[in-house]
Amino acid sequence: MPSSQAAEATQTGMEIITRPSSMMQAYLESSIDWDRLPPHLADAARYGTLGGGKRIRPVLVILSCEAAGGRAEDALPAAAALELVHCFSLVHDDLPALDNDVLRRGQPTLHVHAGEPMAILAGDLLLAMAFGELARMDMAANRVTALVDELASGTRDMVVGQVYDTLGGLPTDIEALEQIQLVHRNKTGALLRAACRMGAICAGAADAEIAALTTYGEAVGLMFQVVDDLLDVTQSTEHVGKATGKDSALGKRTYPGLLGVEGSQAVIDQLHQQAVAALEPLDSAGEPLRDLCRYMAIRTR
Repeated sequence: MPSSQAAEATQTGMEIITRPSSMMQAYLESSIDWDRLPPHLADAARYGTLGGGKRIRPVLVILSCEAAGGRAEDALPAAAALELVHCFSLVHDDLPALDNDVLRRGQPTLHVHAGEPMAILAGDLLLAMAFGELARMDMAANRVTALVDELASGTRDMVVGQVYDTLGGLPTDIEALEQIQLVHRNKTGALLRAACRMGAICAGAADAEIAALTTYGEAVGLMFQVVDDLLDVTQSTEHVGKATGKDSALGKRTYPGLLGVEGSQAVIDQLHQQAVAALEPLDSAGEPLRDLCRYMAIRTR
């Protein structure tokens, strides 16, 4: 993509993200009763939750809800629940027993900031709080049940992907590319797919809309991790805000490791096209999701 088009796509994407991301930040700061916690636990949980980031998952919940005819405000608790699960996963993935990362979003990781025991317990807390957000939703019981099931399934699959990525156990009767896809569709893709489906559920979407957003979420979810793989070998730690070059050093399965940089970019382009095509049934209501996808395909951090 020419640099002028890339700059335009980046600017548009960031504008699309800003409104729902700001809504999510405000909700996390003001609607969660942090004061009920012991101060040091509250500080750790807030550090692991409010420390920035693009909020892509809750943004997808909100934009998917709106694309299916719902209101952003109705999706905020579900978006917060998903973001709390995501933050829990980052806190635990960064621990010395797993990825042993010391930098996240340009800041020390929680176990560096508050100690390993507190990081473990704060992560546990965020997971519990996530499902509490769904339980308090003012919505028909069948929708709340569907949201709980969606979040539980996405969390389960995310953990499966992390196990594959760090502890192995992948099926040996499939090709290397299929193994990488299996890791990525679970480790990263599962929560992005869940985000789109949860947004659709909040809107009371019809089956056709849920199907379209599911297909979009699956393509975007895999694309997001392929882009991450590429950034790990093409960008600096300072630019990305977390350690880069670790995957290849640890011998992890990645797209650039198997297909090279150009081959990985070709996969990103293909998944981008699949995601955009999936939104056709939504017509103009899907435009923000198209713009977001375009940005996610070319992001550099």
